[in-house]
Amino acid sequence: MELSARFGTCARRVAGGVSGAARDHCTVSRPLDRLATGGCERAVCVQYSVHCRVYVYLCGQCEQDRRSSPLTMDALTQYSGPQREENFRDILEERRKSSDLRHAVRTFNPSPYRGVPPSSVSVLNRTVLESQYLRYVMMQMAKESKEPLDVIREEAAEILEEMSHNLQLGYIRFLSFILSKVFKRLFRRIVVNENGLQRLQQAIQETPVILMPNHRSYVDFLVISYILFTYDIPIPVIAAGIPLMGMTLVGEILRRSGAFFIRRAIGTNKLYWAVLSEYMKTLVRTGFAPIEFYVEGLRSRTLKSLPPKLGMMHMVLEPFFKGEVYDISLMPITVSYDRVVEESLLAYELLGVPKPKESTMGLVKARKIMDEDYGTMHVVFGHPVSVRNLAKGKVNRRQFNLVPRDLPMRPSEDIQAFVNTTAHLVLHLLEENMVLSPWSLMATILMQNLEGMELNVLTQQTLWLKGLVTSFGAHLDWPAQVPISEVVSSSISLHHSVVRSDAGRVVLVEEQAPVGEGPEEAVFRRAVTVLMCASYRNQAIHVLAQPAMLAVALHIAATSARENIFRMFRFLQDLFYSEFIFIPDREGQDFEDACSLLKNYGAVQIINQDITVTKNGEATISFLRAILEPFIDAYQVAFRHLCGDTANSFTEKQFLSSIRSSALSLLLSGELKSYDVFSSDTQKNVLASLIRLGAMTRSKRAEQSYFSTNKAAIEGVADVLGKTLLHSLKYPEVNQVIAV
Repeated sequence: MELSARFGTCARRVAGGVSGAARDHCTVSRPLDRLATGGCERAVCVQYSVHCRVYVYLCGQCEQDRRSSPLTMDALTQYSGPQREENFRDILEERRKSSDLRHAVRTFNPSPYRGVPPSSVSVLNRTVLESQYLRYVMMQMAKESKEPLDVIREEAAEILEEMSHNLQLGYIRFLSFILSKVFKRLFRRIVVNENGLQRLQQAIQETPVILMPNHRSYVDFLVISYILFTYDIPIPVIAAGIPLMGMTLVGEILRRSGAFFIRRAIGTNKLYWAVLSEYMKTLVRTGFAPIEFYVEGLRSRTLKSLPPKLGMMHMVLEPFFKGEVYDISLMPITVSYDRVVEESLLAYELLGVPKPKESTMGLVKARKIMDEDYGTMHVVFGHPVSVRNLAKGKVNRRQFNLVPRDLPMRPSEDIQAFVNTTAHLVLHLLEENMVLSPWSLMATILMQNLEGMELNVLTQQTLWLKGLVTSFGAHLDWPAQVPISEVVSSSISLHHSVVRSDAGRVVLVEEQAPVGEGPEEAVFRRAVTVLMCASYRNQAIHVLAQPAMLAVALHIAATSARENIFRMFRFLQDLFYSEFIFIPDREGQDFEDACSLLKNYGAVQIINQDITVTKNGEATISFLRAILEPFIDAYQVAFRHLCGDTANSFTEKQFLSSIRSSALSLLLSGELKSYDVFSSDTQKNVLASLIRLGAMTRSKRAEQSYFSTNKAAIEGVADVLGKTLLHSLKYPEVNQVIAV
């Protein structure tokens, strides 16, 4: 195991051990691995055991005095992504050599929580229905509604029957056999880190485990269970949307493979909330199986992280807060794709085309995807995060002693803050473990050259960008001993649906224009391809976002004073809070990290309290500013629209329709070049941003949300972002970057 960290500008050395108080009952006895990266030392247990206390030792090179302190959340957020000594393996290699049937029917021998086999599904469900918590809620509802208690109890039983999984090993075997066939057709490789799987196996035996993958494709839902079955690790129960349950035959197969189904629009249904909450808490308390759910809540249509949904996080952490379990382990699992199966579908959804309803017939019709090549999938199992260690000094659990455990209790402010920060931490770790393909770098460059570029220039710039993102800590799946020209041409071939090479020039692919197509339809057709390309740029955006914000802050501040630049940086974080993932209350550390990255790369110099761009760094800073240009343009278009002759109050649906029309007019006139403004996700993020900045309010009327604008405040936000509403940032041609 290797851990590494940055503290300000200080490199550190990983070392340490288990405290004496914990050593007697800690399962870890091996010596610690050590990594020399600088003059500092950190002490970390070789396995992140729930019993271990972890200490941090800082050397004199740090800005702090030499001291020791418990490992806190701030220290945890410094963990780097997948380490180079991780043992990666292609699990499809064995499947191509041996029998899929033999693999499916082999002996499955997992090691369950505390070595005790899980109870049956019927016992689990009965425990939920007979719980004191659910009884209390039902009695309160009976008093309020004057309905008989038996009627409410029957309704609760029906909700649970609709919701609950029915995990059966036979169906896991059946699904494994089918998926082996499917995955070998779709992917060249499925690469997993076996060290991470070993850490997961250890954690499952010691604590309840919550599997928290990112969500980029429907394939995510299947591949994790497939991997765990392959490695004899307990199969998880998985939170799934209710539409999947309605798929004929498929829904029942998924239920018997561990899926439990949740309605999207729960609203104020008090009984449904109570049944779901008790179901989740019972799964945690009993350690029935690892629980898998997506902290983002939804599949990301942009391929970048979504702000976390906190409802299920509160549910699974409550047993720890109330002392019903000693600890809970959160396992971040990052799934990275060379090419996403639903790439065109996601682009159409962003343009407002309704998502096709999940159905068995639709699945059958989609079989043509089996003829496509989707490259490599990487699945990185991170380090289990101990909730107990995270909560030290953050949460006062004594408050739960004042109320019986079985009674509902509204989360206090410190609990809400802790859950929110923990969810953002998990998303941060998911991004840190992302494995980037060469195509993500190529897409980043192509998004700044939408009219196309010479193949040799794209090749040179891709190689340059590889060096930049590597210096920023990115992890690349870059073919060894392969010429860069072959890497680029192979990526173009794999992504033939987005890009093509024609006579030495690389251009975005567009569907053939139908007869009689108007200019509006042509813009829409173009937008589909651009948004597909943008989604692959977004796979790498987390690596570049903070340095890019610093680059923009340097421009907006129009001064070298560190304090003013930091103020602009913090403003950009507030503005783009829903676009990118920032751990709450870490603006200062994020700023220092961005400064450190650009200083180490030679793009800026920091003298006393001044930050200036170096001569050799001008092109790099311009490139980084251009990374954010599509987002800035999209927000500026929205600001212009909202400050114009628009209603002061509107619904989200009305806003999305009107802003799309406004953007279309700007594109047709040539005043706007960016297509990101068409993304419905970006449009919704604008609303969330303005609410956060106090320039807009949201209210509920007749079961519908309405947004009210403060146009003066919006104009103020726009004025800070740029002196003019459109294209306030002037960027040199990206080709100049290579001249450095």
